[in-house]
Amino acid sequence: MKVLFAAALYDEGNRSYGHSYEYYNLLLPLQRSADEVVAFDFVEEMAARGTVAMNMALVEAVERERPDIVIVAPYTDQLEFASADAIRRTTPCVGYFFDDVWRVEYTRAWAKHVTFITTSDVNGVQRYRDLGVQNVLYSPFGCNTAVFCRREEQQIFDVSFVGRYHPYRAWLLRWLRRAGIEVMVRGTGWGGGRLGQAEMIEIFNRTRVNLNLSNCVAWDVRYLASIDRPFKETLRAWRGALRARREQDMKTREMVKGRHFEIGACGGFQLSFYVEGLERHYRIGDEIAIYASPEDLVSKIQYYLRHDDERRRIAQAGYERTLAEHAMEHRFQALFEAVKTAVGLGLVTGYAGGHTVPLDD
Repeated sequence: MKVLFAAALYDEGNRSYGHSYEYYNLLLPLQRSADEVVAFDFVEEMAARGTVAMNMALVEAVERERPDIVIVAPYTDQLEFASADAIRRTTPCVGYFFDDVWRVEYTRAWAKHVTFITTSDVNGVQRYRDLGVQNVLYSPFGCNTAVFCRREEQQIFDVSFVGRYHPYRAWLLRWLRRAGIEVMVRGTGWGGGRLGQAEMIEIFNRTRVNLNLSNCVAWDVRYLASIDRPFKETLRAWRGALRARREQDMKTREMVKGRHFEIGACGGFQLSFYVEGLERHYRIGDEIAIYASPEDLVSKIQYYLRHDDERRRIAQAGYERTLAEHAMEHRFQALFEAVKTAVGLGLVTGYAGGHTVPLDD
């Protein structure tokens, strides 16, 4: 199996920020899942050549390399639909999407131009079919278990949170602080600077309770009406809530994220928001813990900090489940089989003058 993978390989397209999520959690596991992988960084190519020339170069790379499958991971408008149209006429092309739970219209638009789109939403396949989109495959998040690893290190943080700043997250963290719970917080927007991959993994390993906090638009009256915060944060919270009422593709629903699996792969105990589908991946209460409200979050943190044995047992069970089922190699194996089956059964056409082309084993 030869794969051409097109994505942004550096975080936000900036080499100084280090490699991207796509690099660590898609490209590296893909290299262990396929016989050969050709990487195409469309952001760097665009910076060097311009958008039009970059798209032409991508089509030419597919024609030159003759891969069995092309996987593209677009996130804004760098890749042109015409390029995807040209690729899928000769090679099965999969548009790999992460945020389709809330970027529905963006992902739906791509469905007309690739052989398949993926959805990480547990209900995504049926949801897209209800919208008239048939060429959709369920492919949930996973993680690179060769990068996210458990280390036998001393746990020095009681509670930590790693993730981007969001006003709802800031509100929750202030709630915890008022309850006497101090949280070690790192991530873009919190004032401590960008967080490197190695430091993030170290934090997961060194923390007793790793928080996984939602960052979708919230309409909790206590959150919107809170006065214990900067005025700019209040303004941002209300703007987000109002925009979500009238604009498409605003994040108003949560999803099972890569972070769920990253913490698990590091052997960390995880206390997370609940989202539909999480129970498909982990046994709630046995392999992961969840909270239902700010009050419940406080109570759960206090409980698990007092009960070391139970916390360690849940962390160990979550770690074992992650390694057994949630490595990205598992996701790619399922994806390859689904594409091969569809092509082999003649469910996908449009290649080589209208005939299906089987993928090589």
